[in-house]
Amino acid sequence: MTSALSGALRFAAYAYPPNALGYCGPDASHQLLQQVAAGVDDPDLRRLARGFEGAWPYLELIAAANGIRDPLDASVVEAYWVGNSLLNHVGPRLLGDSLETRFRGRAGRSWSRLVDAVPAGAVPHHSFHVFGIYPWVGLLREGRVDAPLHVLDRCRVRWGQVVELRGAEAVVSSRPLCWDGRQLVLGRARPETVVLRADGLGLAGPVVVGDWCSLHWEWLCERLDRAQLAALVRCTTQQLRVVNGTPFPAPAAVLA
Repeated sequence: MTSALSGALRFAAYAYPPNALGYCGPDASHQLLQQVAAGVDDPDLRRLARGFEGAWPYLELIAAANGIRDPLDASVVEAYWVGNSLLNHVGPRLLGDSLETRFRGRAGRSWSRLVDAVPAGAVPHHSFHVFGIYPWVGLLREGRVDAPLHVLDRCRVRWGQVVELRGAEAVVSSRPLCWDGRQLVLGRARPETVVLRADGLGLAGPVVVGDWCSLHWEWLCERLDRAQLAALVRCTTQQLRVVNGTPFPAPAAVLA
């Protein structure tokens, strides 16, 4: 199953949940939700997408490395949020140069530790941004383990299988992110409740019990076919291995 949404709408579907919480992007969460629910892709939506300073440069990087003119091309958007073969064409030098431009000043003394992940196999996938960038640039605060761990788990795009529908909510079986004292790992699947609709508006089309879906923060974003599910699992586990395997694992900076 290929997403019926355009690249811009698909971007908005994943960008809406953190935007609604005030974490990133312009102050336009209701507009994003309305346009995704109605399937309205217009120049204003594309303008809003460029306002997501965390994600937009990754889209530009992936597009440029693959000779694609539009950063909101559907394949580029999929590569960043879910994962696909376009990521293979963004080499370590391109990624490293992009990260240096964006984050060297913010990372300060931690810069050398941040870039350790690049030659180790980092790719411009959202999971790397969450696992490998957040802890070094002040997007997570040190302190209680459960607070930054919760942010890491909710902010990554994760996968889950629908086991029950409850009106505007769904119960899904999903593997949580856990900290074992040394590294981030995926725990055993357990049920969690996610949002399908708010005020009658949703990000995903109709879902049924048994569907595999992507989840971002507390929302169900879209149904995933087998290839998309495999790509999301593969990219997430690969980037976990990358950040866990560096001399100074980024998550340990806020969880150890």
